[in-house]
Amino acid sequence: MPDVINQAQPPLEFIPPAFNPSVLRVIQLGLPSYLRWKTAISQIEADNVEVLVNLYRQFQEGKIRFLIAFRHPQATDPLCLGYLLSQLVPRVARQQGISLQHPIHAHFIYDRGITLWAGSHVAWIASKLGATPIQRGKADWTGLRSARDLFANGRFPMAAAPEGATNGLSEVVNPLEPGIAQMGFWCAEDLHKAGRDEQVLIVPIGIQYSYVADPWGAIANLLTKLETYSGLPPHHPSSLYPRLLRLAERLLSLMEDFYTRFYHQKLPEIPAQSEEINIFIAARLNALLNIVLQVAEQYFDLQPKGNFNDRCRRVEQAGWNYIFREEYKDIKALSSLERDLGDRIAEEANLRMWHMRLVESLVAVTGNYVHEKPTAERFAETTLLIWDVVTRIRGGNPFQRPLLGKQRAKITVGEPLSISERYPVYKENRQGARQAVADFTKDLQHAMEGLIVK
Repeated sequence: MPDVINQAQPPLEFIPPAFNPSVLRVIQLGLPSYLRWKTAISQIEADNVEVLVNLYRQFQEGKIRFLIAFRHPQATDPLCLGYLLSQLVPRVARQQGISLQHPIHAHFIYDRGITLWAGSHVAWIASKLGATPIQRGKADWTGLRSARDLFANGRFPMAAAPEGATNGLSEVVNPLEPGIAQMGFWCAEDLHKAGRDEQVLIVPIGIQYSYVADPWGAIANLLTKLETYSGLPPHHPSSLYPRLLRLAERLLSLMEDFYTRFYHQKLPEIPAQSEEINIFIAARLNALLNIVLQVAEQYFDLQPKGNFNDRCRRVEQAGWNYIFREEYKDIKALSSLERDLGDRIAEEANLRMWHMRLVESLVAVTGNYVHEKPTAERFAETTLLIWDVVTRIRGGNPFQRPLLGKQRAKITVGEPLSISERYPVYKENRQGARQAVADFTKDLQHAMEGLIVK
């Protein structure tokens, strides 16, 4: 999301999907070159692609509707999914002698806020690719109706990231949002009402990134830059792990002091455990993230309910409500004074959302991620998350991450989970519906965690 939105504006408009096969064809043809030249990804491989081939065959025969629920560790995930659908699925279908109608594609559900930092051209491309936006953190009925209609009636299957946002870690799955399960049951309900007998499925897909060559030198150089910026004297032990711990402790200490001195927040007493330094750091980080979110929540008069992801989404939507305002639909009806006051509110809301973005960058950090498995990938991912935080503090663009080396993407297609089998429980009553959504979300979480290649 953007870090500089300092003017009150009209509400964000819904961007309707307007699929254009010619645009899709150009994008699909150019995707391999774009990945090679504009990203760090040099290889994409996939397991169990035949599962997707079979699902597309059944979809095109009118037997099923399905949604691809994919992991979302980093911003390039949709590009990898696009490569999977446009290149690998047709290839495996040909190898199996299965004839699929082209194009092989999906209606992606994306966060409406992406277009604010990525640009209006991304909004145009997304629309022409048949994607549909949703505003996170609120009941976006226009967006939900569009996604619901596409799920039941769209030309292609659906695709969405149930984590709701990137977390920067290939081997940690964030708590899933229940919206994916809810849309699955809505689709089953719509098909039932229409007298249609298609089965509704959700297929989990894992995405992991690894380096073609371990970038230890690049990681060390990035650590040096972060140490210098943080005011740490040069210290280069043979192992990088002590440096990472020292940097984390320095950042924690400075941020704890920042929020207690200037935002008058109180941190709980956490007894030091020298023999369990990782547990100690994780406890301090959890306490810090809580008070950082409270700074934003107190301003927007929000109660701290749910996990960190839930709280971030509510803060985000509260900020959008202060910046994108209904009364600005007719801006000419406002006096100059009213517009200037609105801009001051937008500035303040943007600043409070900045605190939430810090939490967003660190929400998946456990304190043990590198310690339990000190691979180059885990070192790199954790160091880059620290870079994200430092970059936000500096007022830079966290979406322009340094590239530490060429990467390969590993996609794993899981076994489909049936919504239709659970629909009888869902339709019994409201309590049954809530339980069905919760149970399916839990099972999808376990399925996606099971796709992580250790």
